[in-house]
Amino acid sequence: MPTHFSQLSSSLNSFAPRLLDWFAENGRHDLPWQQHQTDTPNPYIVWLSEVMLQQTQVTTVLPYFARFMASFPTVQDLAAADWDLVAEHWAGLGYYARARNLHKGAKQLVTVIEATSDFPQTLAGWEAISGVGPSTAGAIMAMGLHHYGVICDGNVKRVLTRWAAIDGDITKSATTKELWTLAERLTPNECSGLFAQAMMDMGATLCTRSKPACLLCPLQDDCLAHAEGRETDYPVKAKKQAKPSKFSNALLIESIDHDILWLQRPDNGIWGGLWSLPLQFVEKITGNVTGKSEKATGDTLLDVRSNEKVYEVEFTTAEQIISEWLIENKLVAESVSNTLLDDAPIKHSLTHFHWYLTPQKLTIDATQMAGLNKKLVAADIAFKWLTEQKAQDSLGLPRAMMKIIER
Repeated sequence: MPTHFSQLSSSLNSFAPRLLDWFAENGRHDLPWQQHQTDTPNPYIVWLSEVMLQQTQVTTVLPYFARFMASFPTVQDLAAADWDLVAEHWAGLGYYARARNLHKGAKQLVTVIEATSDFPQTLAGWEAISGVGPSTAGAIMAMGLHHYGVICDGNVKRVLTRWAAIDGDITKSATTKELWTLAERLTPNECSGLFAQAMMDMGATLCTRSKPACLLCPLQDDCLAHAEGRETDYPVKAKKQAKPSKFSNALLIESIDHDILWLQRPDNGIWGGLWSLPLQFVEKITGNVTGKSEKATGDTLLDVRSNEKVYEVEFTTAEQIISEWLIENKLVAESVSNTLLDDAPIKHSLTHFHWYLTPQKLTIDATQMAGLNKKLVAADIAFKWLTEQKAQDSLGLPRAMMKIIER
């Protein structure tokens, strides 16, 4: 153990009993994926919930979990489902790579079950499944199988950094190693699943980010951050740099029958496998204003002639085809409204940048539609012509597209 834990040496053995006593009286025991009250735990349910709960709050996950369980009650059901149906169920939950890994992982798990007649029974076996890291694997081992397992997710890291006053940057590998060492020391060999549930509840309900309820905490007597009145100083994390911004037009290409063109995004990248309106990347033109820092002075629609490298990165193959088709046919999308308010970009924040999407509309005739369809089919592009309502009802749409539909 790191040397500065010597202050807590007398409390290490009592940590788990105190936490478990608190959990028995005050913890959450009615979440649909919890398995601590059953003698025959279901690792599928725990795996599904753990993937959904990554960087997402319980209240947000609950309806999605219920929908998945209704449609895919077993891992075999999930593995056999078409991706479009899985994407439709996930749409709006965000961090879409999780959904891709979930679907891929279900197929991997079915292969394991067909070979062994059971789910993986080891930590390494679960870590071999797509999207499953050490903490998720530990949670499944502890809660989904009632074996020994250790978790060290964001909630746990917050509890431990405060209790032990660990002042290292939690984004650094050295601090991560230190936290895992402490988590392993504190996790009891028996009832590690209960302990995992309790640690999650502690971080989610008491030891919260901004307003920890220290007076209700069973660990307050020896919590070093509490003793110093510095609870919110932990965990220590390098200050985030300001997110950059991207700007795109979202094209509502409408047929004379009022259907709109929807494209399936490539498997890799943002919104992988989901459906989206065609997007046009917009470059912001900057200029020096009276000797001061650069400031946006206008914008221009990016095309292959202006910056081939950026164009190929920012436009999918389908969007490149559509962009070139628009130029060939001298077609230009116009504002969806003549009012300034309705024409304002829709802001959508992703992990690494803010995305400003401006809806623009273009109506094409039957001949133009046939020509565009021919180009997309020739390039093996997945596309559909649907009204906004039908797209919302039948396609997996990212939240940004829902914002445009709901505008």
